[in-house]
Amino acid sequence: MKQEPLFLAYRGLTRILSPFASLILALRRQRGKEDAARWHERLGLASRAREPGPLAWLHGASVGESLALMPLVERLVERGFQVLMTTGTVTSANLLAARLPAGSFHQYMPLDLPICLQRFLDHWQPSIALVAESEIWPNMFFETQKSQIPLILVNARMSERSFQRWQKFPNVIGALLARLDMCLAQSQDDADRLHLLGASYVKFAGNLKYDVAPLPVDGMKLADLTAQIGSRPVWVAASTHAGEEEIVAQVHLALSRKFPLVTIVVPRHPRRGKLIAEQAHALGVKAALRSQGAGIEGPSAFYIADTIGELGLFYRLASLAFLGKSLTSHGGQNPIEPAKLGCAILHGPFVQNFADVYRQLDEAQGALCVESAEDLIKVLSMMFDDSARLREISRTASEVVGQFGGASDQIMRNLEPFFQQIIGEPG
Repeated sequence: MKQEPLFLAYRGLTRILSPFASLILALRRQRGKEDAARWHERLGLASRAREPGPLAWLHGASVGESLALMPLVERLVERGFQVLMTTGTVTSANLLAARLPAGSFHQYMPLDLPICLQRFLDHWQPSIALVAESEIWPNMFFETQKSQIPLILVNARMSERSFQRWQKFPNVIGALLARLDMCLAQSQDDADRLHLLGASYVKFAGNLKYDVAPLPVDGMKLADLTAQIGSRPVWVAASTHAGEEEIVAQVHLALSRKFPLVTIVVPRHPRRGKLIAEQAHALGVKAALRSQGAGIEGPSAFYIADTIGELGLFYRLASLAFLGKSLTSHGGQNPIEPAKLGCAILHGPFVQNFADVYRQLDEAQGALCVESAEDLIKVLSMMFDDSARLREISRTASEVVGQFGGASDQIMRNLEPFFQQIIGEPG
């Protein structure tokens, strides 16, 4: 296959950088961005043996992408595969340690350097590789194809913004997508954009996030916090990013003059908890950090849930959720998880990463868009004053996301020809 000059330049640059990989990882470890005990996995050095038998390699960038793959993990184990799940973040590794079923395990994704990927593939020798959403890495694609491993992009996504950017480099993205054996898109719009950019075999299979089981919860923790909250109105600001927590604190301050309010902030990056508390204090809001063992106390409480893997707990405590990365940052966060647990959804205007889901929710009035702190104050005040309206929006959100399951069935049907070549017998 002809290789584009920019791709060749990337290959050459990453080869030059390879001797410095350990130094790069050491600097990242100092900043808390790498796992101190397992950083060697990022060099392609496995931390466990490869068991005999067919092995499916699934890769998702971080928490959201890897959790969306869970329905496939379970189906692949049932189909007779061992499942190797790779991600690139410490948070996702910690979460998957508690979620992956028997027959599956986690390793960190190697850096996109040729030598690291060669080590990884030589050790694991996957029978098939399933890459989630928009994880398009040149060396990963090249080395996987070179090793003659079927490479499929599943739950594939190509936002309009990314599509416009890639159109400036049509030969590069075309050469990369041409290395895919199959591309299974999460929406028809995604399928159309990926086809226009050069993916040769593209099908719309649906969004795996609709098939993910409701987030788990610890019953004792739920009972404890429910008792602490009592009858106070409560809302959760989930997966927030820089700039949004200050808006949430301003909203809490305004609403607490009218309601004995509980505001729960779940930052997308838990390590930012102390910084968020300092920002809240500067605005005159007393904050409590869950990571320090604080409870939900006082007539009004601003509670920072700077922990990992507890969103299922906080969505069950609140019937109202604001989803971050949508006011001051762009892209939005997954609204399916809170909607499945009966939360009415609030979001900012910048939700292009989940445009189809939010469009369905907004049109059915299971979600409302807010564009400022003032909007958020008005909508929350209305919801707390009108419990019947809140229940109706919550019910609608749950009904909407309940209509669109089945992507895992579609994906498994499309992958069956590969399975028959690998395992032999039909499913």
